[in-house]
Amino acid sequence: MSPALFRPRTQSQNARTPGGLHLPDLALDRRSFLGLSAAGAGALALAACAGPSTASAGAASTPTASAADWAGVKPAKEISFWSNHPGGSQETEQKLVDAYNASQSDTKVTLVTAGKNYEEVAQRFQTALAGGGLPGLVIFSDVWWFRYFLNDSVIPLDSLLKAVDVDTTDFRPSFFADYQFDGQQWAVPYARSTPLFYYNKAHWATAGLPDRSPKTWQEFGEWAPKLKGASTGAQNAFQYPAIAGYAGWTFQNNAWGQGGSYSDKWDITIDADPVVEALEWVRKGVQVDKWAGVTANDQAADLSSGAVSATVSSTGSLVGILKAASFDVGVGFLPGGPAATEPVCPSGGAGLGIPKDITPEEQVAAAAFLKFLTRPDNTVAFSAATGYIPTRTSADVSTLVASAPQIQTAIDQIAVVRTQDYARAFLPGGDKAIADGFGRVVTQNEDAKTVLTEVKAQLTDIYTTDVKPHLV
Repeated sequence: MSPALFRPRTQSQNARTPGGLHLPDLALDRRSFLGLSAAGAGALALAACAGPSTASAGAASTPTASAADWAGVKPAKEISFWSNHPGGSQETEQKLVDAYNASQSDTKVTLVTAGKNYEEVAQRFQTALAGGGLPGLVIFSDVWWFRYFLNDSVIPLDSLLKAVDVDTTDFRPSFFADYQFDGQQWAVPYARSTPLFYYNKAHWATAGLPDRSPKTWQEFGEWAPKLKGASTGAQNAFQYPAIAGYAGWTFQNNAWGQGGSYSDKWDITIDADPVVEALEWVRKGVQVDKWAGVTANDQAADLSSGAVSATVSSTGSLVGILKAASFDVGVGFLPGGPAATEPVCPSGGAGLGIPKDITPEEQVAAAAFLKFLTRPDNTVAFSAATGYIPTRTSADVSTLVASAPQIQTAIDQIAVVRTQDYARAFLPGGDKAIADGFGRVVTQNEDAKTVLTEVKAQLTDIYTTDVKPHLV
């Protein structure tokens, strides 16, 4: 596969039904993996957070050429579905699995807690690639799926989705395109999210601010001293995500708004002036003006407790924030500026993939369950329980919006979603390198230009060592 063959990802622009669920209340190198290049922080530390290696899982005789190849394949009697239950969704996922098992007799699906987060699922998946016991269907985060493409451990889904009659045109285009590479589809959107700007309406009122999210970060920079000076009882006007969490995901918004990017396709641009300026602006708010902080755990929980006045967090945090907060929660689009105000919101979340090294019977069974799991009514049920965005354009969200009007903002923001920079989404360990650099500047007060120059070197090394050899 040459880079010329790469299919660019697109930038964008509850009644019970039969069998459905009703929820009314709601070579890298192929021998090694990330890091293992001279990319930075220490092999042991990287290995602890890295997830799967890209060691080849070996070839499998899986039919993928056309839907006709699957016609005579009978679904397996049993498969497992591996998940980390994003957004606290275990109960909902179990209900969906139970509903599927009750709706048909071909295949029994078992829900498996494969880890507490995407990284732990990835580690377990890597172990199973080497030792057996693979699932039929597995959850992949936005920064993990491409590794499985590189090590040839998942199958392209195009013919299989056609064989089980999945209407792929009904998936939200920007979400569906996130899993396309080399002209094929490698996963299907599931727990999809974008960051949202969350704020405490009572704090806004006390500070005399308009009841909306700021249009630009520069505007919020003008509001922050008012929040800091108001008698709100908050420790910080704004709270950034944990460095070890998703700092690299949300900071794309700041970089894009400033007119920069982490990369231009495979060209690493994270050390360019606009990104440096964006990071310096963040550093100044934390270290100099001291109206912002970085959470030690969960910025959504900090907001819900009233400890901070505003934050940026996933739409997957929405239901939890609304349940935990004792005040009216405001939500809005991510701020942009000064160079751009849209599209500055990154896509994110997780999709579902099917392993290569399982039997065709298991693959067909997994596809049939995937079809059920991503039905429009079931995506609404999942959204009602979590706050993740329904992934189907035909999904009836009226009941969902009636019970939690804030979800409409997340749905509306899809129109200005931007697919993520390759440096984070496609480079194994890129997310960690970027987040670590963010942390050095924002929490350790290091020079932004110096740090981002070092991060560029790390990202470039990852690409040239672990990715580029497999794109030719």
